[in-house]
Amino acid sequence: MPSHLQVVVGRKLREHRTRLGLSQERLADDLGFHRTYLGSVERGERNLTLASVEQLAARLGVDPLDLLHD
Repeated sequence: MPSHLQVVVGRKLREHRTRLGLSQERLADDLGFHRTYLGSVERGERNLTLASVEQLAARLGVDPLDLLHD
């Protein structure tokens, strides 16, 4: 079962991605991730490393803490 924080990160990631008009595929390609992996992150199914959170935040142009706050 996903943790609350995993779900929050996934929801915030999806919000920022859609705000920027990016598809999962485009964002995944930009980051060197597979699209299905990014989808599982957005669904809260993956336990990300802090380095991955930083990488996602940098691409989205947000502070990493913004992805962690509900």
